[in-house]
Amino acid sequence: MMPLAILLGVVTFAGGLVWAERRLLALWQDRYGPNRVGPFGLLQVVADAIKLLTKEDWVPPFADRALFVLAPALVMVTALLSFAVVPVAPGIGVVGSNVGLLFFLAMTSMGAWGVVLAGWASNSKYSLLGGLRSAAQLLTYEAFMGLSLCGVVILAGSFDLREIVLAQRRVWFVVPQIVGCLTFLVAGLAAIHRLPFDLPEAEAELVAGYHSEYSGMKFAMFFVAEYVGITLISALSAVLFFGGWLGPVLPPIVWFFLKTSFFVGFFILLRAALPRPRFDQLMAFGWKVMLPVSLANLLVTGAIVLS
Repeated sequence: MMPLAILLGVVTFAGGLVWAERRLLALWQDRYGPNRVGPFGLLQVVADAIKLLTKEDWVPPFADRALFVLAPALVMVTALLSFAVVPVAPGIGVVGSNVGLLFFLAMTSMGAWGVVLAGWASNSKYSLLGGLRSAAQLLTYEAFMGLSLCGVVILAGSFDLREIVLAQRRVWFVVPQIVGCLTFLVAGLAAIHRLPFDLPEAEAELVAGYHSEYSGMKFAMFFVAEYVGITLISALSAVLFFGGWLGPVLPPIVWFFLKTSFFVGFFILLRAALPRPRFDQLMAFGWKVMLPVSLANLLVTGAIVLS
């Protein structure tokens, strides 16, 4: 029952983020958000779900049907599987693995390939450009995402996410690993294609990028997977750098929820505050700035631990 409860909790939380994002963006931009359907617009999520599920589930005749259908399923499944190794609280989690961090990185990479397949299978120039952009971001930002976490692994001495949380009893890793934390947050934004790094689906340039040809349930899977990705990166940020469930007075699961919610709000605020860069600027920033910073952080952390 535990895996099913966590799965339903993640999907429900991700669905609630649709409403929360619209309300927060409206607040920060001094305008109305959803406020017509239900109290405080809470039923807007239900209305959107009904709309998506009742739309025609169309496959373009010029698309590669098998890959076209597989792509959104791959993105959704890998996003949900990543939560299998996330420790919510002591005794609450799907599975405790001594290679949990490596499993998360593997699932993140697999999810990016789902976007690439969607761009290729759609047989559309806009979708293909979105898929190519996603592949370039994968090669660039996955490289220093792994490097940004090496400092955490060195300090904790384990790839097990539960052990990493317990290693932060004295001090959260954000203090000695502030550089690693910042680079992980940037890489996480790029991995889940959130503003300002949503170049694979930039509507001003590519219509909707890799999911231009998708509709109905398949589009809904991409849509929900994005918010599941936000929840995943937020939860991992809390676990890896902010002590996970550790905290005084309140129950552990409450601390985990509060820390995760803080990062979710932070990612939404970035969407309201930052412009989208050009694609060449995004690539240059990754290779010329973030990769050297990640390598320097790893070198300094290793030197301090060994000294």
